[in-house]
Parts: sequence; structure tokens; C-alpha cells
Amino acid sequence: MQQLAQRLDRLGTETAFSVAQAAAAWKAKGNRVYPFHLGDINIPTAPHIIEAMNKAISEGYTGYCPGPGIPQLREALAHDIGSRRGMEFTADNVVVMTGGKPVITKFLQAVMDPGQEVLYPNPGFPIYESQIEYLGGTAVPYNYVPTESGFAIDLEKVRASITENTTAIIYNDLQNPISAESSAAEREAVAQLAIEHDLWVLSDEAYFETRYEGVSNSIAALPGMAERTVILYTFSKKFAMTGSRLGCAVAPLDIAQVMSKLNTNDESCTTHYVQWAGVAALTGPQEPVQEMLDTLKERRDVACEIVNSIPGFSVAVPQSTFYLFPDVTEAMARKGFTEVGEFATAALENTGVSFCTREHFGRRLPGEERQYIRLAYSGIETEDIREGLGRLREWIEA
Repeated sequence: MQQLAQRLDRLGTETAFSVAQAAAAWKAKGNRVYPFHLGDINIPTAPHIIEAMNKAISEGYTGYCPGPGIPQLREALAHDIGSRRGMEFTADNVVVMTGGKPVITKFLQAVMDPGQEVLYPNPGFPIYESQIEYLGGTAVPYNYVPTESGFAIDLEKVRASITENTTAIIYNDLQNPISAESSAAEREAVAQLAIEHDLWVLSDEAYFETRYEGVSNSIAALPGMAERTVILYTFSKKFAMTGSRLGCAVAPLDIAQVMSKLNTNDESCTTHYVQWAGVAALTGPQEPVQEMLDTLKERRDVACEIVNSIPGFSVAVPQSTFYLFPDVTEAMARKGFTEVGEFATAALENTGVSFCTREHFGRRLPGEERQYIRLAYSGIETEDIREGLGRLREWIEA
């Protein structure tokens, strides 16, 4: 009997989608579901972006285009990303891709040989771990420690995990799922470790502009980092274009050339007419971006207030992303649960509230004792947040 490739045993997935399937099955039985599980956005893409896409289709931009992206989009991205980070890029630094995920894979293909080690955040976006291991690398997790303002990277763990076989570190400032944001000192410490040990850095900046207070900063802008850092950029979050699948890598020229070659091998090019939508998103009216941020901020404020009123729940108010990562240890004990997955299933069936858990974002690390869940508020209206979390509170209180 024919066998599938053994490397498939090392391939993970984005497990939030499995939670979505469970929620859909529960809803199909006639139950009300409050969807806090998936980081999709229920706010439409701005009309001028859609119009630009439709115009490009009607004008015949439906064929092949350059592998690294059309010049107009690469130039717009170089200007926008550079100006917001206090850096200078040219179009040659930009490689357009079908969203942010391909940047992870192609970065690893470019800098990691089989057997080499890559540091990645845990809890963190599960595709990091999946792709490191699928491509034959060794995924080495680093963790976060809770603070009064959220979470901080365990820098001692990072430092102790670096070996002669470490080739790169994946760094997700404005982090999914825990909404952690590095302090200036923490960002500089990570940069110093990368320089000291000559590591490549993938800076996942998907939520760089999804923030409600403060100013975002990029590790790539620190001294000595531009030549070793690849920035992951996506249109999904800022412009509510999750299904359009448009993003890019901003990279040193040698890495950009490799990624462009990988584009040609993998998908030839990113959809031509979608790239014109990207040009319109960057160069057109920005009011829809602010309107979406205002909506998300309102949802954040309501969600945080109610979550912190639930017995046994505790969460810091994040300044960015659209996730909450509350500690639910005491609430689980109150309801008699020791497994967070069982707690999530019971919550769905008793309240209709659907959410991911810590287990959906990397393997639990030794010594972890606290229990966490992730609530995404990007795909649920404010009144439904009130209603759903209110039902969750009533269930916990009962």
C-alpha cells in the first residue's frame, strides 16, 4: 500500500478552525452561539478597496504578474511600512505574498536548514511551531510571565535556549493570542540577543496598526537589526481583508530575492487584481481604518469590563490586537474543571460562548499551572458581547 510522506506527521494546523467547527455544529442544532473563537473581522472591507478590485478585474488584470508583486504595490508598501517605522525601504525590499502565513514558511525556508533550531513564542500563533517542525527544524519555545499590565517575555528563558545550532528567533510584538506588547527595554534586549548570537529575526507585525492607545515600534528599526530582520506585514487586520489573502515580507535584499524565487516556485504570483485593491487600501482614504479601530476599541472596553466582573476571571486591558487572554484558573476550580478543553465545551453547551484555550496556541510547557482562554472580539457585535459574556458570568456564578 502506498504511504504518505512521513514529514506530514510533523505538520500542525491552526486549531482555532477546529473550535469553529464545534461552534457551527452546536449552532446547527438550533442553539445560539456567541463567536469569540476566530480572529476574523465582521466589519466589511472599505468600499473604495472593493471598487479598486472590481475595476482591476474589469480592466483585465486577471492574468500573471511579477512574482514579487506589481511595482505599484511594492513601492506603496515600501513607503508606508518604512515611514511608520522610521526606516527607509525600496520596492526591492518588498515581496508580496498571499497573506501573512506564507511569510513564515518562506522565511524558514530561506534561513533554516533541517536540524537547526528556531526560537518561537509559546503561547503563540500555532503556525510557527508547525512550519519549523514540518520543514525539519527544531522548534524551541520561549514563554511569557504574567505581570500587572499583561505578559512579558521570559528573557532568561530565551537566553538559556540559544545554542550554537540556533539560527533564528520568531518575535511577535503585539502578540496573538495574549495581546502582549514589549516594553522598549524588552524589545532592545531581544535585539541584543539576536545581534550577539548572529540570529535571523522574523518580526511578525500583523497587528502593528491594530492598536487603541500608544505607538507601535518595530524591532527592525533598532541599530543593527535591519540587516537581519524580516518584517511580516498583512492587509488582513488593518483593512479587514482577511479573505483577500494579501500580505508581504519586508526583508534585506538577499532574503527578498530568495523569497521572490520561492514565490515563483510555490504560486507564481499573488492574485493580480487583489494587489490593485492593496494599492487602493494604502493610498486611498484612511477614515475606514480609524472607524474600525473605534468599533474594536468599544468592543474591547465592554469585553474587559465584563470579563473582569466574572468570578475567577482576570485580564489586563490590552492596548492592541483584538484578543483577550484571561486567567480562568479560579473560575474552573469553582465549576469543578481541571481540563481547560472540558471547561470550554461546557461553556459552549451551557452559555453558547465559543472560545479557544491556551492549548490551541502551542504545547503546554513544563511548570505551567495557570489556565487561560482566548476571547477574540473582532467578529462579534458589542451587544452580543454583552449578552454572551453576561450569560457566561451567570453560569460561573451559579
